[in-house]
Amino acid sequence: MGIGLLASHREVAQAAEAMLRRRYRWAKADEATILVALGGDGFMLHTLHHMLESGAARPVFGMNRGTVGFLMNEWRLDRLAERIEGAKAIRVAPLQMTARTVSGETFTHAAINEVSLLRETRQTAKIEVSVNGRTAMPEIACDGILVATPAGSTAYNLSAGGPILPLQAKMLALTPISPFRPRRWSGAILPDDTNICFKVLDPENRPVSAVADQFEVREVAQVDVSLDRERSLTLLFDPEHALDERIAMEQFAT
Repeated sequence: MGIGLLASHREVAQAAEAMLRRRYRWAKADEATILVALGGDGFMLHTLHHMLESGAARPVFGMNRGTVGFLMNEWRLDRLAERIEGAKAIRVAPLQMTARTVSGETFTHAAINEVSLLRETRQTAKIEVSVNGRTAMPEIACDGILVATPAGSTAYNLSAGGPILPLQAKMLALTPISPFRPRRWSGAILPDDTNICFKVLDPENRPVSAVADQFEVREVAQVDVSLDRERSLTLLFDPEHALDERIAMEQFAT
């Protein structure tokens, strides 16, 4: 029982961990009911993926000791217990990616932000897109294509020109990456109970990799993506800096 503490390997995160350990009492991380994570967004994603893989999901209160820190709270040493007690809980559900390679191997990974397909060579990827078993796009020639959750819609998806999705929207963003044909297709917004299937056309000559957050599978032939509601995660935020409000305000960023 109690609160556990985790920190990334970065020097600034390690220094913050040392200060917190001197100030507060901590439970062992594997026995804690709540975790405090020190680092950046990458470390938060690493922490969340570890919980998904171990099957031991617990609420996480992150404090930014990295760079952007979109998934983190502001770093402060004082009043940590009060902040956690008054935190706003935000639940996020990951995507599940099932990727089958040209050689016939199958890999399954979770993605909290997005699943992306990316060309591996100088040649454009050619991909067929199906939605709930129906072919929605027989062929798109592109650098790649991605599916983003609302939590991930302000990350790679936004950089690729995709829409920002409010956290409560129950939608997924389907966004092309540098599309060549059809050139003007900007993607789609789909209900989050949609099953999306990507078939790579001519995968031997136009190889494509599939990436679920940081997990990459190369030379894929088919990739299936759906939301995994059974493994939802809980992030804790200071009420004035909660994730849902941050995502909404990103629409006004310049």
